[in-house]
Order: sequence, then structure tokens, then C-alpha cells
Amino acid sequence: MSAGTRGPGAGSGEALHRLSIRQLAEGLRARRFSSRELAQHFLQRIEAHDKTLNSFVTVTAERALAQAAAADARLAQGAGGPLTGIPIAQKDIFCTQGVKTSCGSRMLDSFVAPYDATIVRKLHAEAGAVMLGKCNMDEFAMGSSNETSWYGPVRNPWDLERVPGGSSGGSVAAVAAGLAPAATATDTGGSIRQPAALTGLTGIKPTYGRVSRYGMVAFASSLDQAGVVAHSAEDAAYVLQAMAGFDPLDSTSVDRPVDDYCAALDRPIEGLRIGLPKEYFAAGLDPACRAAIETAIGQFERLGARICEIRLPHAPLSVPTYYVVAPAEASSNLARYDGVRYGHRADGAKTLEELYKKSRGEGFGAEVQRRIMIGTYVLSHGYYDAYYLKAQKVRRLIYDDFKHAFETVDLVVGPTAQNVAFKLGDKLDDPVAMYLNDIYTIAANLAGIPALSIPCGFVNGLPVGLQLMGNFFDEARLLNAAHQYQLATDWHLRRPHGFE
Repeated sequence: MSAGTRGPGAGSGEALHRLSIRQLAEGLRARRFSSRELAQHFLQRIEAHDKTLNSFVTVTAERALAQAAAADARLAQGAGGPLTGIPIAQKDIFCTQGVKTSCGSRMLDSFVAPYDATIVRKLHAEAGAVMLGKCNMDEFAMGSSNETSWYGPVRNPWDLERVPGGSSGGSVAAVAAGLAPAATATDTGGSIRQPAALTGLTGIKPTYGRVSRYGMVAFASSLDQAGVVAHSAEDAAYVLQAMAGFDPLDSTSVDRPVDDYCAALDRPIEGLRIGLPKEYFAAGLDPACRAAIETAIGQFERLGARICEIRLPHAPLSVPTYYVVAPAEASSNLARYDGVRYGHRADGAKTLEELYKKSRGEGFGAEVQRRIMIGTYVLSHGYYDAYYLKAQKVRRLIYDDFKHAFETVDLVVGPTAQNVAFKLGDKLDDPVAMYLNDIYTIAANLAGIPALSIPCGFVNGLPVGLQLMGNFFDEARLLNAAHQYQLATDWHLRRPHGFE
């Protein structure tokens, strides 16, 4: 296998980072290794490799070892669940009590959260997972390459001269390189799925409202959703199971029972109706990536799925719609960072207005400033109706397209990204080219539906991602289809050279 190698069996203590979450949980319960040993193993890998990747902003070694000791005590008593003692990494957009939450920005470089985000509490305090640290990200989740971070760009483990995608680039780089078994991430317009595709991982964005946003620093409130990146759909199911659920602290959280994602994995997919949107296979998709995606679709057919062509006629309007709605919400959400209440405060200001200008000018990077200015413009008097209101009307048309599609199909399948990972710096000075990286992913956020990306091949030694989109709250079906595909293929088992 020129692109990588298969993982070891569950008994291999020398390569704990090659084991699945299920294998790690079985090993912990069988006392083949302890949670403390597991945490030390991953902390050592972070120490050895992250100087190259730059995937972590903060490594919480002492906290990890303390949580691991507590997990070992629970396991010794026969208590705990499937994530007890399992190390994971948190994207640095989730508040973590007593630990810096920077959002990849100078603006929050000194901000230490006084409380835990709901998903942090659920994963660590309740599920017993061990926090290895906080992962690097595009500043305030604005970017598709993880080059806008105040802490420098993250590098793709498959090729260190290439981007890992964004904004969850630190999360995917850490998992792809074996520095963590899984990591949390967020997706506003594709920031879980696009980087997962570029690094050969499985990444799932749940239905809007399925996972609490409480304690997640806001970018665009009607689009942001927390999710997970991992090597496989099975691993993602374990983590999402612990994250999902109603939260009274989040007004956008949906009070609806959570399906058993893990129990649904082994259902056969014979008869599954899969729609291929004609608009997703038009000009712009790299021919080699298209060939890998078509081969993957053929695999679904061999597993018994029924394939048909569908139309999403308003899908081409997703990018311009998103880049009106998202900046508008960002300009509102980021107004709170003014140098007065918290965050970066500039020195030498003589008036309040000067303090605002200097603090925001120094604290925000170029991409964040660009989106704030766009958002302020489209919300301003005289332009609201022409831009923001019209964008919201088109957003409803995109939602209606999916609603109509799911009357005849169970899943919608297509590419995650137009190309494989591009080189660092290639698109940094061309915002429009950068924005087009999310051309296939944005529609799911505008509609609020769940979507995931799974690896489906390689082009020139770099991973290619296949995107699956489902109906509202149909995460179980998405994970089931992805898992059945992964039982029949080995793309998710490949690892980048140098990080085996």
C-alpha cells in the first residue's frame, strides 16, 4: 500500500495510537494497559511530532494525567462507559475552565474560560474521556486552510508543505498523525468535513441543534454546529453519542431523544436510496477526485444501495448566500470584543473610540476584519433588503431543495472538496478561491441537515473525501452507511508516512 498501511490488532501495545476507540476501551477494561499509560503514550507523541505540525495551541498534560488516574479508578470499580479513560483533543473554540480558550486569535490569547462548554463537560466530567489539550484553528473559525491562526499555520501530516483544511485544521492534523484518537471540531460551512477530507479522516457535522453550542465561541450562530473527527465512523459514533442531546442552556438545542448511533452501525444498507446531485458533479471537480468518488459510489451499489440522479437546483447559490449570512452574523457576534470587557486591549489609547479601533485592529487578523466589514455592510441601512434579506430567502430555497430530495432518497452523496489538499500559501491572497473550497459543504449548513465526510481514495498520495448528507436527525443512518462502506474498504486505515 503506497499511501499507508493497515492498523495492528487490538493486542499491539507498541502502537496504541493505531487502535480504534472500541479496541482502546476493550484494552482498558481487560487491563492490558491503563488510562494513564494511554495518556502518556499520546502526550509523548505530541511532544515528538507537534513541533512539526503545530496542531495544538495548549497541551494539558497535568490535567490529562489527573483525569486518566480518575478514569483508572472508575474502571477498577467496574464503572464507566465506552469513553472512560480514552484521550481526546478539544478544538480551541470550546470553553474549558481554567485553560486558555483562544479561538486561534490574538484577541483571546489571554482569555481563560471560567466554565466548561456543555460538550466539554459531557465528554470529560460525565463520559470520563481524558483531555490532551486544545487544538489550533483558523481565527474565530474563519478559513478553509488553517492559515489564519494567530499561532501560525497547521501542516498536513500527509504532506507538510500542504494545508490540512480548516477551520478545524488542528483537530484533523492531530488525529491523522496519531496524536489523539479523536477530536472535537466545529462546522459553520464545512469546517469539519473539508479538513477531514484533506487528511483522510471521518468527520461528522450533526443536525443543527443536535449538539449543544453552549460554551462554543460563536462565529455565525444560525450555522455553527459542533461535531467530531476520527479515523472511522465507528469511532465518531462513540464520541458523538456522548456529545449529543438536549441542553437547556442553549436556546437552539432541540429537545429530542438521541438515537443509539453505535447500535445502528451494523445494519445492512441493502435497499438504501442514494441520490447523486447533478450540480455536485459539474465543472470544477478535479477529474481524478471524481474518479475516486465514482468508485466509492460503485462500492455502495455493491453493498446493495440504489443509486439515482437528483437535482438540487439552488446548490450553486450556496457560496454567495453563505458569504452574506455568515459575515453578517459574525459582525454581530464579534462586536463584543472591544478592548473593554475582556480580550486584547491595546495600549496608549487616549479616547474610548481610539481604544475600540486599536484593540480590534490589533486583536483581529485580516480575514476576520474582512468578514466583519462585509457583514456590517450587508446589514447597513439601504443594503439589508438587497443583500441579507435576499440571502435568507435563497437559503430557504436551498432548504426546500433538500426537503424535496429526501422525499425520494435516504442520503445525498457527492464530493466533499473540489481537489486534494493544496500547498500552504497558494490561496491565502485570493479570498474568493479560498471561499470556493467549501462549495460542496456549505449547503448542508444553510439547510441545517447532518453531513459527514469519509476517505474514499488517494490522488497523488493525498486523501480524497466522499460526502454523505442525510435528513434531519438522521445521524444514525449516515454513520451506518459510512461504517458499512468502511467494513468493505481500507481507506480509513491508511496512515501518513512518518506518523505510523
